[in-house]
Amino acid sequence: MADAKTEKQKVKEITDKLEEGLKELFESEKYKNYLSTMSKFHNYSVNNTLLIALQRPDASLVAGYQAWQRNFNRHVNKGERGIRILAPAPYKIKEERDKLDPVTGEVMLDKDGMPQTEEVEVKIPAFRAVSVFDVKQTSGEPIPELEAKELLSTVEGYGDFVKAVTFIAPVPISFEDIPGDSKGFFSPAEKRIAVQEGMSESQTLKTMVHETAHSMLHDKEVNKDILAPAKDRNTKEVEALYSAFQNVNHFKEC
Repeated sequence: MADAKTEKQKVKEITDKLEEGLKELFESEKYKNYLSTMSKFHNYSVNNTLLIALQRPDASLVAGYQAWQRNFNRHVNKGERGIRILAPAPYKIKEERDKLDPVTGEVMLDKDGMPQTEEVEVKIPAFRAVSVFDVKQTSGEPIPELEAKELLSTVEGYGDFVKAVTFIAPVPISFEDIPGDSKGFFSPAEKRIAVQEGMSESQTLKTMVHETAHSMLHDKEVNKDILAPAKDRNTKEVEALYSAFQNVNHFKEC
């Protein structure tokens, strides 16, 4: 009985810290600054998101060379290799087409019974390759962070929690040395989750749940509701962060 009580106390410590961090986040100027900054980032298509993930799985915030300077007062570091994606580059041509009646939609005829034609301007979809860069490839003014403060506590029953999250995750979870400051990432292209090795037990658990939430909420093969509207990065991060809190919080009620 004592052991069970101790375990609940340890899990409560985690959830209390997450709850406190979330409350501070949503009530602060920090969150408003974050929303303002995130609105300047382009919401990339599924295809470009996959291209970014294939070339740089740990990418978090991505923008073009000029956009980093213009919108964020940051500069791409010398020697950095761009992430190649496809940018829309439509062009227009003029074509002769049958003239249609605006009411009936039928082809209009001339006095001799021949179809009338008109010259119309048609937009032809096309794309060109462009380079974008991740925030870790840039230097300059700091970007507002949405992440809660890193957790440092231990967790009694930690091994069982890790096994539980690994079991429910729809993709494999690995622990590895991730370059840069990222604590973890979900790669939709590679269908896997990576978690930074060597972190505290509570931070490792939180990161595992956070990235598992990403894989469940935002992988189109797992979440097949294709009629749902596209979600921007801010929405995805809030969903994953909140889901991490909700899922860890579940253990407190058990």
